Amino acid sequence: MGIVFAILLFGFLVFFHELGHFLCARINKIEVSSFSIGMGPTILSKTKKGTKYCLKLLPLGGSCVMGEDEEATGKPGNFHSKSVWARIMVIAGGPIFNFILAFVMAIVLVAMSGFDAPVISAAEDGYPAAKAGLQAGDEIIKIGNDRIHFFREISFYNQTHQGEEVRIIYKRDGVTYSATLKPQMDEEAGYYRLGIISSGVTKANFGQSIVYGWHEVGYTIKTTITSLRMLITGKFGLSELTGPVGIVQMANQTYEASKDYAEQTWEENEDEGQEGAETSGSWAMRLFVAKTVFIEFLYLAVLLSANLGVMNLLPIPALDGGRLVFLLVEAVTRKKIPPEKEGIVHLIGFVLLIGLMVVVMFQDIRKLFV
Repeated sequence: MGIVFAILLFGFLVFFHELGHFLCARINKIEVSSFSIGMGPTILSKTKKGTKYCLKLLPLGGSCVMGEDEEATGKPGNFHSKSVWARIMVIAGGPIFNFILAFVMAIVLVAMSGFDAPVISAAEDGYPAAKAGLQAGDEIIKIGNDRIHFFREISFYNQTHQGEEVRIIYKRDGVTYSATLKPQMDEEAGYYRLGIISSGVTKANFGQSIVYGWHEVGYTIKTTITSLRMLITGKFGLSELTGPVGIVQMANQTYEASKDYAEQTWEENEDEGQEGAETSGSWAMRLFVAKTVFIEFLYLAVLLSANLGVMNLLPIPALDGGRLVFLLVEAVTRKKIPPEKEGIVHLIGFVLLIGLMVVVMFQDIRKLFV
């Protein structure tokens, strides 16, 4: 069941990306020859106003095919006949829609699950935070050069700056303080720690859901960019990359883990005689499990949607970001790059991307059996 949910989720995110291209093309009166939901053989199709709408067999995304025939350049509905800013809008529409979707889902996520405020519940004895005078109730607002909104941002910073001295800024009773901490090795855990413990999850009201939903997307984008930078600098290897097979496997693991956690939590509450706990086969228990699984999948959906937006904006030929580079050059120089030359560059980029995808897919499949 988890694999089915994962495939549907991944397909929906890709479909929404293509929907962004489609709607922006419509706004700019660019011909769309076909718009498809899914991939593979066509199950149903209908042509309306020159666009063939298709429902395909495999629920793995979608496609938006616009009129980009070079020989038709000059015709009103051709992509290349439109202004450079209209074309930029169409190409950027896909990634932007991924960010919008991530934001909407993040609002729902925070409303349902709350957020991990960067407030300390305790500073562990013998570790740098306690030695610097930090204590329970302190709110960390900045670490290094990064503004902090979630406690997990502190953990992420520490993970990506292991052993490095860091300056933090925090508030206590409305007064701002600063401290410089040198992470200390935890021999048992095998990594450097600051020695601070989270105060847990804070429930969010409507306004906070919007604000922290925005911060949730921002945090996801930041971690994605940081990970890419570490990949380029060699701190991460190609083995760290994950493709569609790995994403489906990760989503399936998320489903199984959240389901088991929810069932175990319910049973523990039942054993402790807490109010509202009933037999494991009750509807209340099933709803609790479904809610827990939904929240975890929602978190994963926010992560994947924002990642899809970022990855498509990378200035790599064949991706939206690569096409935007050509369009921005045209906007600055006011000289249109011949479509055939641009097409050759994108073709080379496409071949290289396919090669990378094959390598990543091989790694993902190998991991399934290791």
